[in-house]
Amino acid sequence: MKNHHNRYFVKESEVAPYHPKNHTGTVNKRLIGPETVGANQVEMVLGVVTKSHGALPHSHPGIEQVCYMLEGKAVAEVDGQKSELGPGDCCFFPADMPHTFTAISDTPVRVLIIYAPPYTELHAIAR
Repeated sequence: MKNHHNRYFVKESEVAPYHPKNHTGTVNKRLIGPETVGANQVEMVLGVVTKSHGALPHSHPGIEQVCYMLEGKAVAEVDGQKSELGPGDCCFFPADMPHTFTAISDTPVRVLIIYAPPYTELHAIAR
């Protein structure tokens, strides 16, 4: 597959937001992926999650996920393990492993999410 993209740099302000499936109070922006830079093996999303909201129990078939916290605090749970995360902390969700992620700080959580291979879920544009 030939890469027809000529952009390698992405500005957050130029990326359309969307609401991911199986999440509440969450707005994502797909920064790095097939649509933005033609990436085929990795995807990076910025998520903004409001207090008491986040990912309901779900998994990603065949896709590994990493969450890196930029701002705020959250609780993540996977495989019976639970941890509070703050800026600079990260977590790993193995492929096919059910997990949750819930914002617990008054300030919104800003989290970088990396998927390998790309998730490329069908998404609805945020209103």
